[in-house]
Amino acid sequence: MNKNFSLAITGGVVVVVVLYIYFAPSGKVFDFSRQVHQDERKLNSISQAVVEKFNYLSQNGNSACSASFRNSIFSMPDSERIRGSCCSPMSLHRYSEQVEGLHKFKSVARQNIAEIPDDPYDVDAGLAKKLLSYYDLELTIEEQKAYDYAMQNSSEKGPCCCKCWRWFVYGGLAKFLIRHYNFSGEQITEVWNLSDGCGGEEGH
Repeated sequence: MNKNFSLAITGGVVVVVVLYIYFAPSGKVFDFSRQVHQDERKLNSISQAVVEKFNYLSQNGNSACSASFRNSIFSMPDSERIRGSCCSPMSLHRYSEQVEGLHKFKSVARQNIAEIPDDPYDVDAGLAKKLLSYYDLELTIEEQKAYDYAMQNSSEKGPCCCKCWRWFVYGGLAKFLIRHYNFSGEQITEVWNLSDGCGGEEGH
């Protein structure tokens, strides 16, 4: 078999493989392309107000992933805001999903519960203090089952990825919602997942 013939055979195989990839029933290549365009459309559909708030919060954060920050919250004026991500840089796409998801969740709830922060990256210090006070609340056996369900099924396996201030604030929120609004484990899981404040596209 001469060299030119071998090259022709190799080239033919490559063409067949490429054609198969493009026209195979799975359509993997086209799926990827569509996904890129879908992501672009999602970003383009985000409101200007959300983009502007994202830009501010992602560049002016005062949140810290440390145990000491939890104590410093009590020295903040109630009107002060806890802003920004604790760990990874914020993602605009994920941020928009979270604030929209929290808005929808609160809208379909039995009441528009003020204690659920509308924005996981912009939390009122006065509210944070209130929710911190609920963290040590002892739940009944039935109430504890709802809390334990969320601990097992939430993306972070808890109120946050580590025991920083968010762990205790959103843990207190969960106990408040279970006690005062009879939230189920599934509802607490959804609140925690939508309220992830670690940054990035996914859970940690």
